Amino acid sequence: MIYGAMKFSIGGSLKLAFRPWVEGLEHIPAEGPAILASNHLSFSDSFFLPAVLDRKVTFIAKAEYFTSPGVKGRLTAAFFKGVGQLPVDRSGARGAGEAAIKAGIEVIESGGLFGIYPEGTRSPDGRLYRGKPGGLARVALATGAPVIPVAMIDTEKIQPPGKVVPKLMRPGIRIGAPLDFSRYHGMDGDRFILRSVTDEVMYEIMKLSGQEYVDVYATAAKRAIAEAEKAQKEADKEAEKARREAGKAGRSERPAA
Repeated sequence: MIYGAMKFSIGGSLKLAFRPWVEGLEHIPAEGPAILASNHLSFSDSFFLPAVLDRKVTFIAKAEYFTSPGVKGRLTAAFFKGVGQLPVDRSGARGAGEAAIKAGIEVIESGGLFGIYPEGTRSPDGRLYRGKPGGLARVALATGAPVIPVAMIDTEKIQPPGKVVPKLMRPGIRIGAPLDFSRYHGMDGDRFILRSVTDEVMYEIMKLSGQEYVDVYATAAKRAIAEAEKAQKEADKEAEKARREAGKAGRSERPAA
């Protein structure tokens, strides 16, 4: 009931304000379990996709969204619960991964739609990064559920990092045909199979999205970008320091009038 009310209010508002276009809705089953594997460009991806579907999609969210104190914290928790988000404790990398997999399996076994971002985090530059072989492939192979590739289009342009007010523009959503990995059912302990399944899904997402593919993890790319930005700031500080010192030296060498 809460989900229906939140979907009606939030989903209706999003569709009215942003008018997202969608292709491939016929690939979403009317009932029964499925995994929706999507690229990840923006925080809003988890809202635009459910807004265009008739069925509930359950995503994973940080536990902090559900446990923050105060009125704002309670409102945030109610909001995320209302739109179908499940809390997962990410305090430990391995523990977080196992919790997400368990949550995904539970959603699938209940006959629901489980949404997941194989890249593991938002793309730092709009390109498509290597999928992590843990969550997506393990849930698919443990349950036998079909994997439906999804491409979010231009959602990163609506609210880029650091921007508070979103830009009113039309994002897009392309939904591909379901992928059947039942031939690997029960082989979720084989890391080579997990890698193969993940790569196949990422290839389909790349075809749908038209993104440039980068064969490294997005988390590694973000670290490299952060380190480069830090190094640039240090270089700028050193350059500014050198300019000031050069200016002082020049003034001290001028002959007295």
